[in-house]
Amino acid sequence: MRGPVVVVGDTLLDRDVEGMVNRLCPDSPVPVLDEMAHVDRPGGAGLAAVFAAAQGAEVVLVTALADDAGGARLGGLLAAAGVQVYPLRLAGATPEKIRLRAGGRVLLRHDRGGGAGEPGEPAEAVLRVLDRAAVVLVSDYGRGVARQPALRQALAATRAPVVWDPHPRGPSAVPGVHLATPNEAEVRELAEAPAGANRLATATAGAERLRQRWRAGAVAVTLGADGALLSHTGSTPLMVPAPVAAEGDTCGAGDRFAATASLALARGALVSEAVQEAVTEASAYVADGGVAAALPPAVRRAPQPVQAAVAGDRVGVAAAAAVVARVRAAGGTVVATGGCFDLLHAGHVATLQAARQLGDCLVVCLNSDASVSGLKGPDRPVINQDDRSRLLAALSCVDAVTIFDESTPEAALSWLRPDIWVKGGDYATGGGDGEVLPEADILRRWGGHTVVVPYLDGRSTTEMIAAARAIGVST
Repeated sequence: MRGPVVVVGDTLLDRDVEGMVNRLCPDSPVPVLDEMAHVDRPGGAGLAAVFAAAQGAEVVLVTALADDAGGARLGGLLAAAGVQVYPLRLAGATPEKIRLRAGGRVLLRHDRGGGAGEPGEPAEAVLRVLDRAAVVLVSDYGRGVARQPALRQALAATRAPVVWDPHPRGPSAVPGVHLATPNEAEVRELAEAPAGANRLATATAGAERLRQRWRAGAVAVTLGADGALLSHTGSTPLMVPAPVAAEGDTCGAGDRFAATASLALARGALVSEAVQEAVTEASAYVADGGVAAALPPAVRRAPQPVQAAVAGDRVGVAAAAAVVARVRAAGGTVVATGGCFDLLHAGHVATLQAARQLGDCLVVCLNSDASVSGLKGPDRPVINQDDRSRLLAALSCVDAVTIFDESTPEAALSWLRPDIWVKGGDYATGGGDGEVLPEADILRRWGGHTVVVPYLDGRSTTEMIAAARAIGVST
């Protein structure tokens, strides 16, 4: 497969809350759910991207993320799944779908959040990745990404096959898509086809109407446990039955279908072959237990964003999100830097002060204790993350501190989306212009920049620890 699988669309934070019901509420005849556990996962286009990455593909997700704790959680989950995120800015709160479950059944779904306007313009890097895609899957959940004008123009121009998974609240597919994948209810609403006694006749008429309207190569209408009906140019509709009669949680089955069909097309399969493979995969997905069983282990184990257990309002994901949102609303520049900051010294302070002068706020991405140990060895850090975050937050040049648990700040950067990422001058070789920084490729996804600032020579945490141990001072 040449090039990445590029998924374009709206990402939501999905949460399944599992519990037990043993009583009714005393002031209303409704069940009381005692929560036992919950699982977070990317939803919408994010789930389709996770499914594609789980099959070994290089996956890029072009989506809108908000500057809040939900956006941070999504960034961590997607990074754990191996999905590269090329974000668009989303005003408002991260959209969330919360399912309250007991005994394997959904009692209630609670939706909250959502954007307060259209997603922002894509950076040049987004348009370049679309140009080199092996296949593009548009996973539209009706929240604005598929309506973005520059993206639509790039989608219409790409040479890669485009699979369009539509939504009734979303826009029409761009002309000439390779395959559209509405479900039975969506095709009725999109094609304005009334439900009839004959499901196949209704699906056939609706699919043909959409195929002509969108000038699509083919339309596959998913029919749940009955499989899918494929309508394509100059051919009798092809009915692809499901190989097994599966009952269970169908949440995410459409995303699994679309992701599987996209991967098959990227490998050079015919549309009919891609649809048959997608029906088989989606049926097995439901039969095997649905999304709870299909999530890769890395996503199921992905940690919550680490919050420092300290007082004050300058430490943690929520604090960083609030600072970033406030600065962006005023049209300001967001600056971020990162590191372990173990034994905070004058060299660190000089770097932080120089970084703060480059914009309107400075967010420090701090390696957690587990992250520092993984990078520096079992005898580090000397100072725990709570105290390190306290010291940083006390500096007048630092506006917020957020702690990350991974070895790199990629997940944190994916939701912070700073305009400028800063490192001290000791990091670069040859006094470079920032291109040597490993974060440079990440920043390019949204048009950000990396820079190096001067560093005070002779200041080193490692040397400080060694000197203290040499004179017998306990560290």
